[in-house]
Amino acid sequence: MALNNAPSATEPRRVTILGSTGSVGCSTVDLVRRQPELFRVEALTGNSNVKLLADQARQLKPQLAVVADEARYADLKKELSGSGVEVAAGPQAIVEAADRPADWVMSSIVGAAGLRPTLQAVRRGAVVALANKECLVSAGDVMMAEIARSGAVLLPVDSEHNAIFQVLDFAQADSIDKIILTASGGPFLRMETANMEAVTREQAVAHPNWDMGAKISVDSATMMNKGLELIEAYHLFPVTEDKIEILVHPQSVVHSMVAYVDGSVLAQLGSPDMRIPIAYTLGWPRRMTAPVPRLSLADIGTLTFEKPNQERFPAMRLAREALQTGGSATTILNAANEQAVQSFLGEEIGFLDIARVVEDTLGRAANGPLDTLDDVQSADATARDIAKGLISQVSYRH
Repeated sequence: MALNNAPSATEPRRVTILGSTGSVGCSTVDLVRRQPELFRVEALTGNSNVKLLADQARQLKPQLAVVADEARYADLKKELSGSGVEVAAGPQAIVEAADRPADWVMSSIVGAAGLRPTLQAVRRGAVVALANKECLVSAGDVMMAEIARSGAVLLPVDSEHNAIFQVLDFAQADSIDKIILTASGGPFLRMETANMEAVTREQAVAHPNWDMGAKISVDSATMMNKGLELIEAYHLFPVTEDKIEILVHPQSVVHSMVAYVDGSVLAQLGSPDMRIPIAYTLGWPRRMTAPVPRLSLADIGTLTFEKPNQERFPAMRLAREALQTGGSATTILNAANEQAVQSFLGEEIGFLDIARVVEDTLGRAANGPLDTLDDVQSADATARDIAKGLISQVSYRH
């Protein structure tokens, strides 16, 4: 991994946080707020939570604050009146925020909405801390081609990929035997499939270890998040799909591992707190202090591992098959999953219907090449329309 974009050891790092009002964004704000001498904030963006975005702007004093919901522009303008913070609204304004001259950009907008602004930050050669799975799942080839062209640096924020990044020897890629992604298993690890039909929204978002937003929590409950992470790992690291293994580890202490040809297995461990991987990317290539619980293996006592049950959690199989298929299959997978999760959270379909909608959408959507962002967006839109049509059918309603 090239270090040409490494920050100065003495100058504050200029940062932009895309999605500052979400779970990862709030954790990033917390770290920046605690050590203001290390950072200067260029821009903050949020979806619709104007009050929280304004509170963050008053604390961090960015040059710009952007709300994605254009209808909330006047509210944000009023909240930040007299603060000296420039205010803007709308999806295009978020892309423009990503284009501003920050050294480091946190990409934590959830879903496909984060693709365009992240790509804009990449195109200008920024250090991009990637917490948005969909950028690589939907547009991995396009994104990686832009990184190669621009010289941008992509630092993974997901705890699993961040762990791999910390222990993988990029200089000796041929020495890697396999990558092992760990999964908590979510709240329904031991639940029989028949009982999952009645799972509620409240049960699905109650993750046993991590504090995450609703969409990501549901992905964890279906274990689609691990399928998406498999696709991410394929794009991030120099290994083929067959060398990426998934292992259930309910304690969420070992965040992932890299096995080498000499029999060594290197792992990164830590408390289940997203501020650890975020801090790693914020300080990279140095390490910075993070106010997180320190790991005590003696207190934990036991770490367990097991193979995932792919019959109970078919989302992992669907993701691997989409990756093997190539073309727009992973874009279709992601779009259908986003639509299905949204419908589950809106109580339109049942929990097990999420994977059913995704599988049926993959079967109906035409697969094609992805050479440009327009190709990605077209495949995404088509898949969403197909998923919506399936969701409207009586057979998917409970």
